[in-house]
Amino acid sequence: MLRFPKRQGPRIAPADAPYDAATAAALAALGGDIALFRVFARRPERAQGLHGWGRYYLSRQSALGLRHRELVIGRTTVRCGAEYEWGVHVAVFARKAGLDDGQIRSLVAGGHQDACWADPGDRAVIRAVDALCAAHDLADAEWQELAGAVGEEAAVDLLLLCGWYHAVSFAARVLRLPQEPGTPAFSDYLA
Repeated sequence: MLRFPKRQGPRIAPADAPYDAATAAALAALGGDIALFRVFARRPERAQGLHGWGRYYLSRQSALGLRHRELVIGRTTVRCGAEYEWGVHVAVFARKAGLDDGQIRSLVAGGHQDACWADPGDRAVIRAVDALCAAHDLADAEWQELAGAVGEEAAVDLLLLCGWYHAVSFAARVLRLPQEPGTPAFSDYLA
């Protein structure tokens, strides 16, 4: 059973406008003015470092396509209880990735075996993320299923992306950031 944190106020105030030149440049590199990026940009050097990693994984350069990338991010953030980051990705990317309400609901409260996952690649990705979150490893059969479904290079990118979104989830959850305006909450998909 997944447990979700109760909402609280933020532990660190995000940077506020007007921004100095370094902070503004860091926010521009990160690609948005959301609270998490504004916390990262309190130290522009940190934001610049994060930008390099995210630029690859949120681009077409990654061996993972948009849909599988968002499945990894969605399931990882759910498993980590990072409602803030999950909500941002659902609001911005879920429809672009072709995810419907039933699939989003399954990411929150279901599993790879749910009927909404007809594609073997989708099932393999969700199963791999669940195994990584639970055991921090993939059994041989899980690795073979994943690599067979998405390819070896995409499987390696999945491992790194899942780990990266653990780090992002830790930050978003520990910082106690409130939901961004217009983003969903886990409870919207738990009914």
